[in-house]
Amino acid sequence: MIDRHPTPSPPQSAVPLPVRPDAGRFLVLAAVFVCAACGLVYELELVALASYLTGDSVTQASVVLSVMVFAMGLGSLLAKRLRCYAAVGFGLLEAALALIGGCSAMVLFACFAWIGESRYALVGFSLAIGVLIGAEIPLLMSLIQRISRRDAEGTVADLFAADYVGALVGGLAFPFLLLPWLGQLTGGLLTGAVNAAAGGGLVLWLFRRDLTARARGWLLVANLTVLAVLATAAVLVDDFERAARRAVYGDQVRVAVHTDVQEVVLTGDRNGPPDLFLNGRLRVSGRDEHRYHEALVHPAMRGPHARVLVLGGGDGLAAREVLRYADVDRVTVVELDPVVVQLARTDPALSSLNGHAYRDPRLRVVTADAFSWLRAPRETYDVVISDLPDPGITASAKLYSQEFYALASRILADDGRLVVHAGPLASRPHMFWTVDATLRAAGFGAAAYDASGGRVPSVRAPSEGPMGLAMGPDRPRAASPATRDNGFLLAAADRTPPLGLDRRTPSLRTLTPAVLAAGAQSAELARVAGLPPSTLVHPRYAD
Repeated sequence: MIDRHPTPSPPQSAVPLPVRPDAGRFLVLAAVFVCAACGLVYELELVALASYLTGDSVTQASVVLSVMVFAMGLGSLLAKRLRCYAAVGFGLLEAALALIGGCSAMVLFACFAWIGESRYALVGFSLAIGVLIGAEIPLLMSLIQRISRRDAEGTVADLFAADYVGALVGGLAFPFLLLPWLGQLTGGLLTGAVNAAAGGGLVLWLFRRDLTARARGWLLVANLTVLAVLATAAVLVDDFERAARRAVYGDQVRVAVHTDVQEVVLTGDRNGPPDLFLNGRLRVSGRDEHRYHEALVHPAMRGPHARVLVLGGGDGLAAREVLRYADVDRVTVVELDPVVVQLARTDPALSSLNGHAYRDPRLRVVTADAFSWLRAPRETYDVVISDLPDPGITASAKLYSQEFYALASRILADDGRLVVHAGPLASRPHMFWTVDATLRAAGFGAAAYDASGGRVPSVRAPSEGPMGLAMGPDRPRAASPATRDNGFLLAAADRTPPLGLDRRTPSLRTLTPAVLAAGAQSAELARVAGLPPSTLVHPRYAD
């Protein structure tokens, strides 16, 4: 009798494997996990480096992620043509992804250092990496179906679960492991090596019978070449970084260190004034920094100033100006990066520039984020000096928000003053007057002034201070454009602007529309138009 309903035979592997189908399935899912982790590291690496090189983290993250998601869709479509050659296609794809993703940080840094432009390279890498990542899942789906065709829905779920968990691990490994321990360049190269080893190992061992001898040979050569390139780059990465820094900062780089907060670079001769760069931006120009710090500090000191708070200013230069007043009892500096404070204490040139301010017993240092520090109840201060990074930098936006100034007003004494560096005047008036509008929205009255070019004249301390202050040496030195284009706001915790700005003092003159005009719209017209304040949820400092 013929059995019309034979018992189905156990599912067979579509391709002879060196392991059982369940083990092969596990190995494919493990490769998905590793490749997903590496892919997310490449994405985060591009976002982090682009933010460091250009400063606008929101824009850079938006560009990288949107281009990558679009490119992943293209990659998925293109992968359909490779499904008949899934094994060799996946092997070559992972080799290309390892090479491009692993070297992307070095190439971007090289474009920035020697060409001065990295945006086009950023978009190109985002597009290329996105296409390659997008092609992974369709090819892996074909490979895992060749192992076993049962439970297609469960296979898809397992594949995406491994992909998402791998992305989680990669996303956590980048900031907590790769970046602090290896840095961006070496971390990227190591990620590429792991990517190449995982993809090449899976295809060359598990699916070796699916490849012709010639394909195996080419795939082996491709993966060994990629690993050799990545290993060579890892050996030369220190020399590359030094050469790139020399191209960016000049030949006199004395200190270059990645802290938990930023990259700190100190340049200059030990016998001359140093320049301090934070995340690639000039923070202190030793040649004419006195123009900025004197204009920042001294107008606010016209009045009671026994207790002074400096927010930021870990370089000690603002504290130097405050400590010139003998009747100052206590100065508190709140600085986020302890490495900057350590350099200001110990580096001969920088400590000499700040007048060895950290040796003064009146000075106390707090290592904390200024916004978080202000949220806890504190003593009151007569003067609060905001010596913080430029408001145009996304990471600094909260330090120029209405909420931040509301916190600052709580620690001001009744007749206290707050002075704020509000950014460049001539080049970005919108940003300057937005800071002004934000201060007013927080309940302050503010008066605007600038640090003019030319030699800074002598200014005497207020009558209650016994010492006269020569604001700047009697040597004529041309101020750098960055120093000339600095604007400040002197504020008091009511709606009446504080006194103390004297038009007769050229270096502390109140700003006029002619000084701040940009294009057809003057600063005064911008004020009349009523700029909205900046808040934590709606920063408004982009021009």
